[in-house]
Order: sequence, then structure tokens, then C-alpha cells
Amino acid sequence: MAEEKPISSTTKRSYWRWSKTDFFPETSFQTLSSYKTALSQTCPRLSDRLLARSSSTDELVTLQKVSENPMQKCLTWWDLIWLSFGSVVGSGIFVITGQEAHNNAGPAIVLSYAISGLSALLSVFCYTEFAAEIPVAGGSFSYLRVELGDFVAFIAAGNILLEALVGAAGLGRSWSSYFASMIKNDSDFLRIKVDSLPVGFNLLDPLAVVVLLVANGIAMSGTKRTSWLNWIASLVSGAVIVFVIVFGFIHAKTSNLEPFFPYGVEGVFRAAAVVYWSYTGFDMVANMAEETKKPSRDIPIGLVGSMSGITVVYCLMALALTMMVKYTEIDVNAAYSVVFEQIGMNWAKYLVSICALKGMTTSLLVGSLGQARYTTQIARAHMIPPFFALIHPKTGTPVYATLLVTLISAIVALFSSLDVLSSVLSFSTLFIFMLIAVALLVRRYYVKDVTPKNDLVKFLMCLFITIGSSIGVSALWNSNERGWLGYTAAGLLWFFGTLGMAFLSKQRVPKVWGVPLVPWLPSLSIVMNLFLIGSLGLTAILRFIICSAVMIVYYLLVGLHATYDVAHQNELSA
Repeated sequence: MAEEKPISSTTKRSYWRWSKTDFFPETSFQTLSSYKTALSQTCPRLSDRLLARSSSTDELVTLQKVSENPMQKCLTWWDLIWLSFGSVVGSGIFVITGQEAHNNAGPAIVLSYAISGLSALLSVFCYTEFAAEIPVAGGSFSYLRVELGDFVAFIAAGNILLEALVGAAGLGRSWSSYFASMIKNDSDFLRIKVDSLPVGFNLLDPLAVVVLLVANGIAMSGTKRTSWLNWIASLVSGAVIVFVIVFGFIHAKTSNLEPFFPYGVEGVFRAAAVVYWSYTGFDMVANMAEETKKPSRDIPIGLVGSMSGITVVYCLMALALTMMVKYTEIDVNAAYSVVFEQIGMNWAKYLVSICALKGMTTSLLVGSLGQARYTTQIARAHMIPPFFALIHPKTGTPVYATLLVTLISAIVALFSSLDVLSSVLSFSTLFIFMLIAVALLVRRYYVKDVTPKNDLVKFLMCLFITIGSSIGVSALWNSNERGWLGYTAAGLLWFFGTLGMAFLSKQRVPKVWGVPLVPWLPSLSIVMNLFLIGSLGLTAILRFIICSAVMIVYYLLVGLHATYDVAHQNELSA
């Protein structure tokens, strides 16, 4: 990059700066006239950038120069295991388990957690290969940009930022609800009702805002400090979880497991799509790759090890709950707290509530780390103003990116209720995990200017058959079609599509750590994620389409022109 010359220590600019060129340094935004000219060239620019792919070198070296200062490499596999535990084991297991066991799955909620855990673990495998080979702060944004191109990466980035903001706001509201319930048996006790606002947005939650500000303030102060706090808090949480499981099985009754499938197999899958939220958060840990000392070793150990353990813990907790009390008697709002009351251990409900608060707190801490680093890489690519990519020279953290995520999520948390927030979250998560599996297949089977055209055509045909048959299975299930013929046909298409890829020559071999059984594991991840997406229902799909449409408008007005200018800056300056 000819324009990005090293700045000497005597002329180094202050970190605290706010000029227009810090936000919009690209040629297209210098004047109103230049912006109009850029807009008039939208179609040819879109054609240029639509399938344009980045490179590992660009993500690892070139883009990091935009931040001016490096992040500090201070994390090991031990840190990543506990960061993953702290991020994933939050409010979900305490809040969602009772709701889904009571309303959808019954005692078979344990199978819902097992299905979602398997799907999450497949996604973890895909993430680890990318994170070990492209250890940057951008996580899935960078992986998709390298393999599927700018446009797909932008849509994914927009949805992941949406997920991050909604997830943080939802955790803030959950924290407030649990804390209020400990003081008084009313989760809205600390909220301010404003009758002039519409329902769902009329209960203001200032405590949620305070919690978000404190958590993100700690994250801004330093990565290693946040990791230590998370580790200490997670040890306490782990002890309480062991207590819940042990005493749950001590007071268990096998008769409570009958009937095991009160809502049928459909209920198990409906619950699986919802409880998947309990497994989200590991992707935020993958965003810490740039600050990991030995990413090729630490990331696979940290992510795969922690998610395997978390899946077992979740299944045991769900089984303990449904064996302690009949599923019809489970409290949908605070299942674990109330169930200990029902068996005469009133004091234990406070222990469970404290553990839930701790889980939500560490999820906020780790989430704020991951969200800010994701935002940093998007800003480095100029899809949002590069001002947010700047790294503070003393803390080694992206202060501006953290502030951006904090302020937006705090505003959302102040107004929006939990039911409004949770419906947006799951679709974005599953969609990105599906895209990562597709990107991994592309990475293994296609290398630009190396893969023969015939092999590329064969690969694309097999990939489209695999994705199409996966969508077909989901569509059949959601149309309430239970005949074996349609599922057999779709299953065979998926099998032969994947088998076709297996017979093709792989164009790239992982340098450090690779997903085993390619293409079978990524292909299985695709079908499971698409199946769970279909289980969310039409409303979630429509909300996703609306959000994506808004993101496309922004891309056509801003992101497209900024990235085009950066890609062609040498040509423009000639």
C-alpha cells in the first residue's frame, strides 16, 4: 500500500483524534462531487467487488497496518478454554432449558441439547481450521472474505454485528431480570414503564445499561486482565454447576421422564433450534486469534476441548432438571431456582441465581472482547470507517470499536424486551455457521488460477446439490411432511453430492491443523444448520431478510465505494 508509510515516533499522531479523514479517508468521500461520481459508478464497482476475494496475506499483514498499533499476544490454550466457557455458559442454560422442556420437548430436552451440541461442535471444527491458519481479529468475517468474497463477507459481517449487539443487549436485560427477581419476585421490578412507547419497547432498563458499560469498560482496560477475571468467575460458576448436577441426580425420580417424547420428535427439533443459543459465543473466542501466542496449537485445543465439555455439561444439567420435577411443573422463567424450592432447598435458589448472574457477566466480558475485535477487522477493510480499527498504544485493545458496540447495545438494551431480541439472534448465528462450512469446502477444493476449470464446475455442482438437498430436508420437515419418500430422495441427493466432492482432488492441504473427514463433516454442518434455521419459523426468516436488505442499502451507498477505493488506491493515485 503506497500511501501507508511508517510514521516516525516524533510525528506519530495522537490516538484521540476525530477528523473527517479519520472516518472517511477514501477518495469517493472527499467531496460531495466525488461522492456523486462514485454513486454513478455503482454498477461497474459492484461488478468489480461482488466476487472479489481477499488473501491470507492481506488479512494478516496489510489490514493490520490500518490499526497503527499491534494487539498484544498474551493468550494461551488455557485462557481460550476458560474464555470459551465464560462466553458460552451464560444465561441460556438457565433461562431457556425450562422454557423449552415445558413447552416443546419435555424430558427429551436432553436430546435437543445433544443435537444442538453436535451441530455447534461441527461448526467449531470449521472455525478452528480457519483460525489456526488465518489468526486475525476478524474471525468469520476474514474467513468468508478470503474464500467467498467481499459481498458475502459483508452480509455475514452485518449479521454478526447484529448478533453481537442483540446478544449483548439480551444479556444485559437478562442480568437485570435475574437481579430484580432476587430482590423481589418481579423481573420488571427495576424497570421504568413508559406508557407512550409501544409494547415490547416501553420498559426502560437503566440497570442493563450500567452492566454493559461496566463489562465493556473492563474489556477496554486489557485483554489479559479480562481473561483473569473471567477465569476466577468461571471457577465459581463451575462449582455451582457441579452442585446443580450432583444434587439434581440425588433428588431425581425416573418416573418424571415419562412420557419421554410428550410433544413428539417435532418438539425435540423445535427446542434444538432454540437451545442452540446456549452454545453461541465460541465464535467470539475465535476472534481472539490475533492475541493468541501459538494459534496453530492453542485454538484447536481451546475451542474443541471447551465445546466438547460444555455439551456434556448441558446435557447433564437438562437431564437433572427433568428428573427432579415433572416437565409440566417446570417454571418457564427461572426453572433451576424454582425447582430447588419445590424439593425443599430454598437456599439453593439464591446460589443458582448468583451462578446465572455470573454466567451472564462473563458472557458480557468475553462477548465485548470478541465483538470489538470483529468490528476492528471490518473497519480495517473499510466496510465501516477505519477510525474504529485503531488500537490503543498502551492497552493494546480497540477502544473505539469497543465504545461503538457498547453504546449501540446499551441503547438497544434500554428499550427492547427479551422476546423481541431473542427472535433475531438465532437465525444470524446459524446462517454464519453454515457459511463457514461452505467456505471451508471452497478453501479445500478451489484455489484461484490453480484449480482446473472442469474440477471447479464439478465442485460447484456437488456443492449446490448438497446445499439444495439440505434446504429440501428443512422444507419437508417444516411442511409437516412425514412420508419417507421425500426424505429418502433429499438424503440421497445430499449423500451423492458430498460423495462427489470426496472423489475430487483437494487443491489445498492445511498447513497446521485441519478438519478431519472433509467433505463429510462440513457437509453435515451445512445440513444441520439449515435444518435448525428452518425450525425457527417464517417470522425469523422475514426479520433476517429485512435486516439484510437494510445492510445491502448501506453497502451500496457506503461500503462498496470505500472498499473499491482501497482495492484500487494504487491505480487511483497514479
